[in-house]
Amino acid sequence: MSIVTKYRVKEVAADFGRPNKDISEILAKYSEKPKSPTQALTDEELNIVFDYMTQHNQIASLEVVFAVQPKPAEPKAEPAKEAPKAEAKPAGEQKPKAEAPKEQKPAKPAEPERKRERRVVDTSAVQVNTNRFADVDNLVSEKVQNYQGGKQKFGKKGQQQNKKDNKFKGNKSRNEEQEKMRRLQMEVARKAPVTVKIPEEITVGELASRMKKTAGEVIKLLMKNGVMAGINQTIDFDTAEFVATEMGCKVEKEITVTIEERLIEDHVDTAEELVTRAPVVVVMGHVDHGKTSTLDAIRKTSVTAGEAGGITQHIGAYTVDVNGNMVTFLDTPGHAAFTSMRARGAKSTDIAILVVAADDGIMPQTVESINHAKAAEVPIIVAINKMDKPTANPDKIKEQLTKYDLIPEEWGGDTVIVPISAKTGMGLDDLLEMVILTAEVQELKANPNRRAKGTVIEARLDKNRGPIATLLVQNGTLNQGDIVIAGTAVGRVRVMTNDKGRTVKTAGPSIPVEITGLAEVPAPGDEFNAVADERMARELVEQRKQAAKDAAANAMTKVTLDNLFARMQEGEMKELPLIVKADVQGSAEALKASLEKISNEEVRVKVIHTGVGAINESDILLASTAGAIIVGFNVRPDSGAQASAQRSDVDMRFYRVIYDAIDEIEAAMKGMLAPKFEEVVIGHAEVRLTYKVSAVGTVCGCMVKDGKITRDAQVRVLRDNIVIHEGNVGSLQRFKDAVKEVTAGYECGMSIEKFNDLKEGDIFECFAMQEIKQ
Repeated sequence: MSIVTKYRVKEVAADFGRPNKDISEILAKYSEKPKSPTQALTDEELNIVFDYMTQHNQIASLEVVFAVQPKPAEPKAEPAKEAPKAEAKPAGEQKPKAEAPKEQKPAKPAEPERKRERRVVDTSAVQVNTNRFADVDNLVSEKVQNYQGGKQKFGKKGQQQNKKDNKFKGNKSRNEEQEKMRRLQMEVARKAPVTVKIPEEITVGELASRMKKTAGEVIKLLMKNGVMAGINQTIDFDTAEFVATEMGCKVEKEITVTIEERLIEDHVDTAEELVTRAPVVVVMGHVDHGKTSTLDAIRKTSVTAGEAGGITQHIGAYTVDVNGNMVTFLDTPGHAAFTSMRARGAKSTDIAILVVAADDGIMPQTVESINHAKAAEVPIIVAINKMDKPTANPDKIKEQLTKYDLIPEEWGGDTVIVPISAKTGMGLDDLLEMVILTAEVQELKANPNRRAKGTVIEARLDKNRGPIATLLVQNGTLNQGDIVIAGTAVGRVRVMTNDKGRTVKTAGPSIPVEITGLAEVPAPGDEFNAVADERMARELVEQRKQAAKDAAANAMTKVTLDNLFARMQEGEMKELPLIVKADVQGSAEALKASLEKISNEEVRVKVIHTGVGAINESDILLASTAGAIIVGFNVRPDSGAQASAQRSDVDMRFYRVIYDAIDEIEAAMKGMLAPKFEEVVIGHAEVRLTYKVSAVGTVCGCMVKDGKITRDAQVRVLRDNIVIHEGNVGSLQRFKDAVKEVTAGYECGMSIEKFNDLKEGDIFECFAMQEIKQ
């Protein structure tokens, strides 16, 4: 523990060589006058004296202080040297000793610093009795000590104290300036608008945090504008932007770049980069009408021998050279890949060849093929096959095609119809020529100098080679060794084989190839992309798998008559697609016409397919792809279709009376319209008496003035025709009995839920919300 040294008035005066009276006057001028010369001074009083002496005893020049060799002959410099020996005597008594230094000079050669000569009284040259300042910590703040490198005691000269005082004053002034600057910066920051970055969706709590506001302020502003949202609820960008702007913030939209956007090349090809590519043609038609035979005749190779029962065993993709023009053909017996391609929005085919048997005519699968092609928005070329048979009737086929908006060119339409015979080869050259002409009109182009992208045509698991996928390159070039991501499958291309069975290193636009190297089997119709980063590709695959799980967890993935209105509220449904199957064609056409008349301004009924006979798996496939509801009139699904509908969650409705079908669809359509409500005032009651009930709150004795008061009604509390509260009726009694309603002219007891500020003369206005029928 340090000992506090007292520094009295007379001791200060002696150290400065001034009378006690001078020190007392200095203190009296700037503080309180000491009562006696023996009074101990405080740190503040000492600072006052030091500051005053420093300010009023300035030196003329720094050269005087730092003079290297003072003149020894000057007798006037002696009083400063002898000052310590006469510390208690007046200044006038030092003159007789003016010659003493000449005799003492040889005896003290080691103290040249004391031989200073000056005409001005300089407080920095006055010696201070250092024994009185053993503990300088009491006079200097800790911050100043730290700044000077720790504890520092006075030296032999009194300059140290003044330097410390000056540094302390400088530090204090500097700290004050820094504090002012900090407060000024805080004030400017407070007044400047906060810039908030808002994504497409954000929670209320996160928005409040970014705006440096409380969640309560944000919720309050939302409620004022009719949005009821909790702290953890998500609001869209427009709502968040409105809130931020109202709270004085500057809004910037936060753009979130997904892994898919970073990984998959989104370069838009320029006209200079594009080159002509081969058309991709799909062959479609009814069973046994000659799809595979036609393709076989075009390829001039026999693939029919590998089929059993006239059913194609696999989905093939082949390239054919037609007079120097390459054409890629897809053989799709079940339309599975073609339908799933359309469902994913991948327009992987350019032209559809519809094969119709001349002796059989338009069959159900032919109609489905037409609907598939129209849905994919690809031009249709009709090939009337089996013209070599004597029963062939092409005119009948043309007439039947007109029912499906396929008007032959010779009849004024734009549908190309070519009679052919796959067996004899008749008309095949004409068919290929029409394919080339149609492709030229479409001006099909692609950029081969980029990473490949395309569609999975076929995929299977080989017990020896692992997952195998047939890919159709639509743009870019696929190389052996490329990293490929297809749906939820990812891998590196190890072996690439073309349709001729030859191993190739590259595959350009419109070229089908079979590859190995994927980690799992992709789904037919999946889009594939060649990417550069395998790690990011695997991360994207995991995200897609999780998204698929989440989608499977959602029960309302398919359209049903029960959830149509909910889908409309979410903005998902603008039309209601239907598939109509009936026992006879007349019923199917009548039902189709009646249903399409139900359309209104908000929702349009669209019958995408009608047919005769039992509901089959092809109907389920089309309904699942198009998100349609199947309406069956006097028909039932077969066992395969029933199981497929359950797996695909397709809604099927069955009717025996045509008006029941129309009424039920119409009822669903009305449910899809946004319900409208209007307020209906049902009665008024006046408060005549109020009293408090501990368990209930304020109970009012009322008189029903008009209409009626019901227990389940909503109520407004009016005071001088000003609404002071709106809520629900808490209780309604007549004498001691709870009642459901009280009519005009009768008294009753009433309470209002969660509101007790009721007074005599208040008016209760009861009302109800009634839905307006559409």
